[in-house]
Amino acid sequence: MKQKKNRLTSFLLIAAFLAGVGFLAYPTFADYWNSFHQSRAIASYVEEVAEMNSEAYDRILDSAKEYNQELADAGLKWEMDEDELERYRKELNFSKNGSMGYITIQKINVFLPIYHGTSESVLQVSIGHLEQTSLPVGGEGTHCVLSGHRGLPSAKLFTDLDRLVTGDTFSLSILNETFTYEVDQIRIVEPTDISDLQPEEGKDYCTLVTCTPYGINTHRLLVRGHRISNPQGEARVASDAIVIRPVYVMPFLGGGLAVFVFFLLWISDTRKRILIRRARKVKRQYQEREFIY
Repeated sequence: MKQKKNRLTSFLLIAAFLAGVGFLAYPTFADYWNSFHQSRAIASYVEEVAEMNSEAYDRILDSAKEYNQELADAGLKWEMDEDELERYRKELNFSKNGSMGYITIQKINVFLPIYHGTSESVLQVSIGHLEQTSLPVGGEGTHCVLSGHRGLPSAKLFTDLDRLVTGDTFSLSILNETFTYEVDQIRIVEPTDISDLQPEEGKDYCTLVTCTPYGINTHRLLVRGHRISNPQGEARVASDAIVIRPVYVMPFLGGGLAVFVFFLLWISDTRKRILIRRARKVKRQYQEREFIY
């Protein structure tokens, strides 16, 4: 009975330990999983663009630029009716999954798809484009706004956006075009303050938005960049990490954890056997002493 109780205690301790390890490791593993998934999405996007014929390519890009021009002529609207939303969702949506390109911020290791809209389903996994703002295809008088969460346990996203300073750069890859922006303004504003998101005549802006302070989220951090010429060699395709599929990685992680658990159980079982042998030896010696007396 005592042995069973000790064994149960050992198993409970190991289970508690593994639960603690899992709790601490979850954010890291979840972020890796999300990164692999989003990298695959970018790889798929790049492949679709590569297979696109020049006529379709020009039609999609020209339509997006025309949309931006119409938006500039009509003035920025913070409310859109169903027809306007339907038109918006069709722009740059040749893959039919809402993806319109991807963003790269090398300083903070961000490499994520950009999706239409800022619904929670989008922001839980990637970066969303604010519907009422210019599409991310550049042009004078445009101001594209992209939004991402901070501090999610399942994905890093814009968690480190506050590390950017004026002079840093980020790029948007849309179709085969790369639009590079240099940070020129960083502001913290109330959630309802949209004055810094307005387009300006002759300017080509992109603003990255996230919540701040970290974990409190009462305000918004706005990191604005103006478009610059692409530095030499900045244009890129999907990174090497894209070819590493989660199905290949997870068995190693699971196998490592299984080996670790087996090792703990082996140590616990070995310790118990040693203690049992010692107890039997002491008992035998005691019985032998009694027999002699």
